[in-house]
Amino acid sequence: MPFTPLLEAKFQTLLGRYPITRSALIPILLYAQDEQGHLCKETIAEIARRLDLSVLEVEEVISYYSMLRKQPAGRYNLQICTNISCLLRGGDKLWEHAQAKLGIANKETTSDGLFSLQEVECIGACAWAPGLQVNYDFHHDVTPDRFDRLLETLRAGAVPPDVPALPGSEHEVKVLTKRFHLPNSASIDTYLANDGYRALEKALKQMTPEAIIEELKAANLRGRGGAGFPTGMKWSFVPKQSAKPKYIVCNADESEPGTCKDRLLMEKDPHQLIEGILLAGVAVNAHHGYIYVRGEYRYLLEILDRAITEAYTRGYLGKNILGTGFDFDLCTHTGAGAYECGEESALLESLEGKRGIPRIRPPFPAVVGLYGGPTVLNNVETFCAVPAIIREGALWFANLGTTRNGGTRLFVLSGHVNRPGVYELPMGFPLRRMIEEVGGGMLGGKKCKAVIPGGSSTPVLTPDALDTPMDFDSVAKAGSMLGSGAVIVMHEDTCMVKVALRIMQFYAHESCGWCIPCREGTSWLKKTLTRFHSGAGRSEDIQLIEELAKSMLGRSFCPLGDAAAMPTISIVQKFRQEFEAHLDGKPCPFEHRAEPATVAPA
Repeated sequence: MPFTPLLEAKFQTLLGRYPITRSALIPILLYAQDEQGHLCKETIAEIARRLDLSVLEVEEVISYYSMLRKQPAGRYNLQICTNISCLLRGGDKLWEHAQAKLGIANKETTSDGLFSLQEVECIGACAWAPGLQVNYDFHHDVTPDRFDRLLETLRAGAVPPDVPALPGSEHEVKVLTKRFHLPNSASIDTYLANDGYRALEKALKQMTPEAIIEELKAANLRGRGGAGFPTGMKWSFVPKQSAKPKYIVCNADESEPGTCKDRLLMEKDPHQLIEGILLAGVAVNAHHGYIYVRGEYRYLLEILDRAITEAYTRGYLGKNILGTGFDFDLCTHTGAGAYECGEESALLESLEGKRGIPRIRPPFPAVVGLYGGPTVLNNVETFCAVPAIIREGALWFANLGTTRNGGTRLFVLSGHVNRPGVYELPMGFPLRRMIEEVGGGMLGGKKCKAVIPGGSSTPVLTPDALDTPMDFDSVAKAGSMLGSGAVIVMHEDTCMVKVALRIMQFYAHESCGWCIPCREGTSWLKKTLTRFHSGAGRSEDIQLIEELAKSMLGRSFCPLGDAAAMPTISIVQKFRQEFEAHLDGKPCPFEHRAEPATVAPA
């Protein structure tokens, strides 16, 4: 099947971005799907031919990514999230309502071809839950009534814009978010008028690469993607001399349930991200960079590409930047729906046009990364923090936080609080104050039962830990992890067995299947928890669930096995009485109490 002129233009643009043609595979599959509605045999064969791949190689990639489909969808593909943050705000009730309203089930299409419906995993709307996407357009805080109104609007052919609300708090310390509320905050003119690219000029004209890295070490900047590894140390691992090109890769595949802060950083202030990536390039003498954007965030490609074009036009990207002789090229790349690609080595595999299967390490990406070259790989928030550090100094940044935990952090507060949102707070801000003062207290005045402090992969905390300072070391001491900074709050009417089940459904769905402990462990835990929550559990299942989860720890190629096991173990250990309450064929004791949550008046 020949490409249309538009698809041909996109294909040629993609070919110019990569040193190997296979890297264009996933983006061109998505562009073809956008244009044609699905991926037919003829299109798959044509793409395989153009990229010098076999049809089987293309088919195996399509089968891996959840956003790639070989069957037609409706004109409007309605994707409703029922993951943990949305579940707590009534996402499951919205899903049931949508099926009844449209008269179709999951992955079905209405007879007129207008609507298709799909239950999906976390889409990055956690602070404004429950969320759904119409194709790539986000809609937030969707109640059943709002869903019905949205259908009528779509039938009329008009799709209203939906911008996420940013409530703000007097407790915020705005460093990375200081330009969010400025007019045209994504434009280069706004950025330049508000300290933009000053750090890059300082680094290029006044600092050595070694000095940049030492500044990051002194600032106590730790990776904001989840692991909290010191950024300066990570960059120092890149060899100074390399026979292969060095690369800077931004992990914008933000997929941890409960997390949606990187989305805002790219949408509201893309030039801050570009400057941070450039500073990494200067620090390790790299001249090529990629921003790997999760498939569900594809609307951000237009914003990022526009900002990149502006940076090229003004001389901040390209050849001889600021007259210093330093060259750097940057472009975007899109994923296609795979949580596993948030793991850095799986992301590199995906960027190279393959299934996102994690690599065995060592070697680590700093030495052997993208296309076999030394690679710096950090997430969006980490790169965005670098310009402020270089501009204002390491001591200033370090003093914003706590010992060994410098700066501020974007916390995503979701679940049963009155004012869910994304807030920039100093590292070490107490969890209790985050819930009561920043989040406006517990929804409906109910008691707090549990908190997930760093995204769904982290062990839950109970109310006795609410005075924990929210930094990496303090949360670890409390028995959990700060992770991605996604704080999910649950009140007293929450069924923790259901929470454990929903978390395990996610990890079973997202396991790449490469290693047996993760593939089989998540599958069996999902089956057991499903049976248990339905009232068919046995007393011996409680110990079995815990032991099965423990058997997964440390036995998978990547952290996904641990991510599935740790919250499960903590829920069983801390809420064993709730598992016992589901025994003997008893219905869930919380189902009759749990009503869909609504946002409290501001």
